[in-house]
Amino acid sequence: MDRKRCCVKLSVHPSRGLMDEKFTVLVQNVLPGFQLTVYAFYKCEGGYSWEAFAHYTASATGAVNVSEDPSRGGTYSGVEPMGLMWSLRPVPGSKSGLRMRKMNVQTPMEVTISVYQGHLTEGFVDQVPLAAVVVERWYMAPGVRRIPITEGGLTATLFLPSGPGPFPGLLDLWGGGGKLVEYRAALLASHGIAAMALDYLTPQITKETGKMVDYEYFEAAYRVLEQHPQILGSRIAMLGLSFGTSVTLRMAVYSQVIKLRCAVCISGSHVQPIDGSVAQIMTSFNDNADKTRFNEEQHVIWRDLLMPIPTDASLKVDVGRLRCPLLLVVGEDDQNWPSYESAMDMKEMMQRAGNEHLLTVLSYPNAGHLIEPPFTPSARASAFKTISNTPQTVMVLWGGEPVAHSVAQEDSWRKTLVFLRVNLYGGSQPGAAASSHL
Repeated sequence: MDRKRCCVKLSVHPSRGLMDEKFTVLVQNVLPGFQLTVYAFYKCEGGYSWEAFAHYTASATGAVNVSEDPSRGGTYSGVEPMGLMWSLRPVPGSKSGLRMRKMNVQTPMEVTISVYQGHLTEGFVDQVPLAAVVVERWYMAPGVRRIPITEGGLTATLFLPSGPGPFPGLLDLWGGGGKLVEYRAALLASHGIAAMALDYLTPQITKETGKMVDYEYFEAAYRVLEQHPQILGSRIAMLGLSFGTSVTLRMAVYSQVIKLRCAVCISGSHVQPIDGSVAQIMTSFNDNADKTRFNEEQHVIWRDLLMPIPTDASLKVDVGRLRCPLLLVVGEDDQNWPSYESAMDMKEMMQRAGNEHLLTVLSYPNAGHLIEPPFTPSARASAFKTISNTPQTVMVLWGGEPVAHSVAQEDSWRKTLVFLRVNLYGGSQPGAAASSHL
């Protein structure tokens, strides 16, 4: 193959695109039946390296199309057009508990895709590739504007889509890990929704006072969206994941200020003391710490802390009072929250109240807790730093099988975008969503 080395052609199209956009990897000019390995390498901002690889056999025409041809082994098998992205894993020898998250959304993920002779499983750095291409994957589309927000004591970032607007708005809440996480909001803005990423567990005001924010903090964030000249104040949504779901549901039902057009809740629950503050909700979870379990690898399993789902009405948000469309996204192998059981209880509550027509449930077998935008590598378990007076880092089991979790991420993101467009761009009244179960 040495004589052919300079002739091997590797192309990736598009080589520059959004993180949720598929690309095609095509290898040409190899011998028919030739065995090769397609390899992806990424060095993240934290300095850690990630890799994915797959084994292919060239066709009779001397080509491999990753979008159509089956992998015979590697970090994924079968026909997986985006397997080189979603199956990325820390390179051998990396520290345990890593989770890939883009911190600076103003720069792309730069992934090097290479082709090697033979079916390799290790030692890629010691080999010379037959060809290599650098691929850029962005969370921010051209023209999207990133605007830090500090007014009203907020720690937030607003992403405005390209163009003059006005745009519908969305308040984006992540979970119990805190920090200002921007990449999902940036990607939503790339799809035409003005999205504000909000740090509500570790914001500057909490660092200064030592006190957790109250619900007025979320109302202040909503008002910033509502009053922004490029945002349609009557067309605002909330999206929450994990603990962010607790806040989203509470504000959607009980806030006198926040009037949502629709809400999306991923991998969370309605279970919380409804007369409690944000800090008291956190404390209520900790009160059940004796229900913590560990698997054989000593990974923490927290899903039982809210189980069984209470029948006491004072211990869960009354979703029967909800007046806007609600999309629930849950993984049936969620080991961190009882998100599936919570979704089923919410469905029953809304059936009894007569507002079930507002509910859509997307439930995915063998998917875990961290349902993120498409092609994000899944972490079945990762290191997690608790939010408390005495924070500690533990290894948490999130759940999810890689292929099923990848399917859930891709499918739920596509349907979430449709749900948001229908309800944020739709007619004068929010559209009712049909219930479905995958």
